[in-house]
Amino acid sequence: MTNSSNDRDGILKIDHRLESSPFIDKSSINYAAIFSFKSDLNLVGDQYSLLGSIFYLGYLLFQLPNNFILQMVPIGRYMGVIVTLWGVVLVCTAFGTNFSQMAALRFLLGLLEAGIYPSLTLLISTFYRRSEQAARLGIFWLCNGFSLIFGGLVTYGIGRMTNTYGLKTWQWIMIILGSCTVVVGVVTFFFLIDNPKSKVLKLNAEQEILIEERTRDNAVVRTTSANRAQIMEALKEPRLWCLCFACLLVNLQNGAMTIYNGQLTQTFGFNQLQSVLLSIGTGGSDIILIMGAVWVVQRTKQTIYTACGLMVIDIIGLILLVVIPVPKAKLVGFYLAWSYCAAYVLLVTTIANNVSGYTKKIFYNGLLMVFYTVGNFVGPLMMVESQKPTYIGGMIGYIVANTIVIVLLLIARWRMAIVNKQRLSKPSEYVTNVEDDLTDVQDPNFIYRL
Repeated sequence: MTNSSNDRDGILKIDHRLESSPFIDKSSINYAAIFSFKSDLNLVGDQYSLLGSIFYLGYLLFQLPNNFILQMVPIGRYMGVIVTLWGVVLVCTAFGTNFSQMAALRFLLGLLEAGIYPSLTLLISTFYRRSEQAARLGIFWLCNGFSLIFGGLVTYGIGRMTNTYGLKTWQWIMIILGSCTVVVGVVTFFFLIDNPKSKVLKLNAEQEILIEERTRDNAVVRTTSANRAQIMEALKEPRLWCLCFACLLVNLQNGAMTIYNGQLTQTFGFNQLQSVLLSIGTGGSDIILIMGAVWVVQRTKQTIYTACGLMVIDIIGLILLVVIPVPKAKLVGFYLAWSYCAAYVLLVTTIANNVSGYTKKIFYNGLLMVFYTVGNFVGPLMMVESQKPTYIGGMIGYIVANTIVIVLLLIARWRMAIVNKQRLSKPSEYVTNVEDDLTDVQDPNFIYRL
């Protein structure tokens, strides 16, 4: 059976535009803070950092319910509802008048967005072969870069508006971005295909056989009941905890970068609108680094080593931010430091490629999101306002954390490499039936992609 790109793209359609909506929405206060957001809300001390962190408190609390919902309901409809609701909440954010109101709205925004990343990862791992997943996940996360470009251009345009109808610039940012998200949510609800065997696809006999082959290759078959044994198996695996703590540590920096992007460029000596335009550059850097990472993985077949290399680039970028004496020259380090995004894509790819068993995969993704949330919650709090403009404490903390990330990724790779060596030296005569919903530990034919 052939596996042409036409077959693949014609049968398996996922709306990649979903990925950009949550990133723009949660980073909307980054653009707002370049203007009068802080002064209009009378934010003092570290309250702005707390607004960045509170978003992830809502994110964290919804992870457990999200795991159960993903097992029980159609993913397309579910995603459509939460995307639409968070768009509505973002529009409401434009009318917050103080820290307490904004904190409550940011909490709700995080609560609603919490289900999107696990849903997207689950869709990728059930629609695409394991060899294809790095590129597809890369495309999703590339949208974060495009969202930085789109958000920067929209904000620049809003910043140049002459007639604002009595609203502040940052309020228009919330209203326009929130309205766009509502549109995406409605489209998602009605048109996102979330099942490779969906009747909407009108598969012929040849295509149905192709779907079966693909399902067998990605080792994931959907079930509607949780398998407790698969959860216990996951909890006993050292690689789970290595990957989870690596996720936490790498996202310390993400939590800060997401809401301090524009303000950091302002500390380099640029004005408001120049800072907005320079945020477009971070989107370009993000895109180039992710595309480069996916290309290297496809050429070398080394996902984890590539992720470690990206973390080294990130560390170099952060060091340059600290040591370069000329403020505007710090942009070099600032753009290099976004390589953590590409490394995180490969971390997620590692789980998508190397965990089988439907409940186990959902559990891995769910627990990863818990650690992702904690990292993003703590990260902004490391940017102490009194250390502005260098934020030296936060930068050193991120450098140390990223160094530990490299060690944890290498340990996880080493554990999987040992199993691969054992299985390749003694091939099993057992033929795996994907309908048995075996985990990667139970399946003697499962070879980890390192």
